[in-house]
Amino acid sequence: MRPAGGRRAAPRAPNACRLLGRRAHGFYARDAGVALRTNMGLLRSLICQESTTFKNVWTTHSASPIAYERGRIYLDNYQCCISSIAQEPRILYQKPKCSKSEKIEDALLLECPLGEMLPNPLDYKSSLIVLTAQNWLLRLSADSGEILEKIYLAGSGCKFRYLSWDTPQEVMVIKSAQNKLPAASRQAGIQQSVLFHLAVFQVIPLSFIGMLEISKKIFGNTVTDVDVSNGILIIIYSMGLVRLYSFQAITEQFMEQPFDLGCEFNWNGQVGVVGKYPFGLPCNIKITDTPPLLFEASSLDNAFQIGGYPWHYIITPNKKKHKGVFYICSLKDNALAKNGIQDMKCCSLEPDWIYFHPDMSGRIIHVGPNLIKVLKLKEVESNTDQTEISEDFIIVANREENCVNSSVTVTASGRVVKKRYNLLDDDPEQETFKIVDYEDELDLLSTVAVTQIGADGRAHLDLHCNEQGILLKSIPLLESWDVVQELFSLSQSYHVCSMSDT
Repeated sequence: MRPAGGRRAAPRAPNACRLLGRRAHGFYARDAGVALRTNMGLLRSLICQESTTFKNVWTTHSASPIAYERGRIYLDNYQCCISSIAQEPRILYQKPKCSKSEKIEDALLLECPLGEMLPNPLDYKSSLIVLTAQNWLLRLSADSGEILEKIYLAGSGCKFRYLSWDTPQEVMVIKSAQNKLPAASRQAGIQQSVLFHLAVFQVIPLSFIGMLEISKKIFGNTVTDVDVSNGILIIIYSMGLVRLYSFQAITEQFMEQPFDLGCEFNWNGQVGVVGKYPFGLPCNIKITDTPPLLFEASSLDNAFQIGGYPWHYIITPNKKKHKGVFYICSLKDNALAKNGIQDMKCCSLEPDWIYFHPDMSGRIIHVGPNLIKVLKLKEVESNTDQTEISEDFIIVANREENCVNSSVTVTASGRVVKKRYNLLDDDPEQETFKIVDYEDELDLLSTVAVTQIGADGRAHLDLHCNEQGILLKSIPLLESWDVVQELFSLSQSYHVCSMSDT
């Protein structure tokens, strides 16, 4: 039977509810994100399939550190940029050798934000933010090295040295080296009040938020370091104390006047242009009183991390006997989580390390010489206000325990030989984890394990499923791995490999 008008009623799609549900969660059939996820899934399958092999197609060496960002290799203190995306790496740009005063101290890769209209067409392309020894902040084209923006930060009385993200790709923090008086001034009894300077910028387009001083008068005499991350001002003290303050609250309470880059200003008797030589940036956030304290904790070597869901933090009790022991506590009430004391009891030269998983799952990664634990937080069944730590999965190094660790061996002639010492957990002759990394686009957990064989170190790269820890592929690194290279040499090598299906 046909409805009025003579047209046949369209049958209802059987998966209409499912489609509406996916759309409510942001999934659309023609959405760019769906295409990207599909492509990344295909690439992951290609990389991890058994027939895929890798071969070295290009190698370089450098006496200075080698940096890598999004398919670009930076050499000679960012003076040379090489693209590693092509079949064989090619030079994107090579800058002339710079003087010591023009040396780049630090750099960040800046990428175009999605869904925003930008004032300049060049802003839609990736750029490199660099900080020079003479307090210049430069924005360079990532493809050509051309200077797109140039900002002067401050005079010689303040030496800016470090770049970091407060909010990745949104808010950038520039930190000075710690201000220290010359020995002659200290002997004359002159006091140094200001310890650090911080300058904070919104990026794309670059805009100045404010600059502030960290002084002894406000924060005390034992401050050793400072940072801003995720809207939190972090103050670190010599005795292991870490204090957290709201940077937004500090800005609202103590900012004397906002300034825009390129605008003329009259500040404390100085007339100039914001961000131009020789005036630089005004210190427009003057902290005159101790801000409200959000949180404080005492930890050995100032090791302190926040993450997980619900929020937790990781510390090591501030006593040397607890070195290598990690406490996982609730940020809400400082309560220690059930099974929250993590101790691998390692006997090694290099300590184990722990951190919140960067995949935003709230999990925790604990890495020892021969064991990687991926831990998860979950509610205690009998008490929903308490959380407990449980193993999600573990990854174990491939060791022949019976042969390596046995204190008694028997020779071919039947002679019994007893060892007078036990091997360390990270002894070079045993397979030891050196690197653990997370590839977010492919959702892979990668590990590099090294074994010293004779004079050479042999290594292999293993790719694991990030959800379950299953080994998907193991790739031997044919080049020799110098186990002690980091300790005795500043030189670095970089290898680029191509993928092929055999």
